Amino acid sequence: MLDDTNQTNLEMHHPGEVGRLQHADSDHPAVPRGKVGILVANLGTPDGTDYWSMRRYLKEFLSDRRVVDVNRALWWPLLNLVILTKRPFSSGEAYKSIWNEEANESPLLTITKDQVVKLKDKLHGLYGDQVEVDFCMRYGNPSTIHKIKEMQEKGCERIVFFPLYPQYAAPTTGTANDQAFNALQKLRWQPYIRTVPAYYEHSGYIGSLANVLKEHMAEREAKGEGKPDVVVASYHGVPLRYLMSGDPYHCQCQKTTRLLREYLGWDKDYLETTFQSLFGKEEWLRPYSVERVAELAKEGKKDLVIFAPGFSADCVETLEEINEEIREAFEEAGGERFTYLPCLNDRDDHIDMLVDVIGNEAQGWLQRN
Repeated sequence: MLDDTNQTNLEMHHPGEVGRLQHADSDHPAVPRGKVGILVANLGTPDGTDYWSMRRYLKEFLSDRRVVDVNRALWWPLLNLVILTKRPFSSGEAYKSIWNEEANESPLLTITKDQVVKLKDKLHGLYGDQVEVDFCMRYGNPSTIHKIKEMQEKGCERIVFFPLYPQYAAPTTGTANDQAFNALQKLRWQPYIRTVPAYYEHSGYIGSLANVLKEHMAEREAKGEGKPDVVVASYHGVPLRYLMSGDPYHCQCQKTTRLLREYLGWDKDYLETTFQSLFGKEEWLRPYSVERVAELAKEGKKDLVIFAPGFSADCVETLEEINEEIREAFEEAGGERFTYLPCLNDRDDHIDMLVDVIGNEAQGWLQRN
């Protein structure tokens, strides 16, 4: 039981309240207090498709030891003298083919903004002015450190940091969390922070993926069209040695597909798991999407539906790699109908699932209105 003196000394403040700290001198600057920040994080995006914008983005991305964990003495000369001389041109062309010209930004940035608008609406409806909702990117802008500082300036003493990757991998969730922790090292007064775990088996996530597929099947039926010959779940790949060294990504991808297959009541051969976005010469997780779709076409599977459960928003890997490069491989092998289904993006059921995850991870920090 607190006595009267201790009760008086407690700092009582409301979310967003601006005022002096208890016992502070009269000339101490006023500070906002008491809010909870919800900061969602995605991979990142270049600021433009020109050579220097692409080079800056690729250098930050490919310099990350979580992404490329080979010997630095070998990697730095290759990266700076070869890759960053040539790759900005080819990557720039890939981004140009999908660029949101109206907003002058990548689709990933556009979609993330749309997601945050809906998250703000939902979370403010549940928690009022207790919450500040925003987003950051691991690479490029807006940066993680900038957004964490900004949230603190708005009175966020606690931050729920949410990497938007359904399945955990060191080069995605791991490095996003690293960057958040690096940001804390630069702050004199650190906010409390919680990181959100992978949600690869969350019922709302599986249900949202199932809804995408069921809606497509219903559209086909309404047009009097038959079902596709096969459905492919294409996840971003990682080197095979990541699996062998303990990274759970491969297992979590396989479980997502299995849960989705069971939810829909489909046979194992009807919904396959593949991996895309290979880089370098070492062995990556198999089967490779680009090779498998060609094999399926040669096996007589002429009508293929493909989607990307591992991406929370459409980006260059889905809109350009899947819908252009992997489509081309399928058609060149004899495939006749290739259908790419968009990511969950800002679908309402996806946003509802994210809100549920946030509410669970913010227990004890947030109280519903």
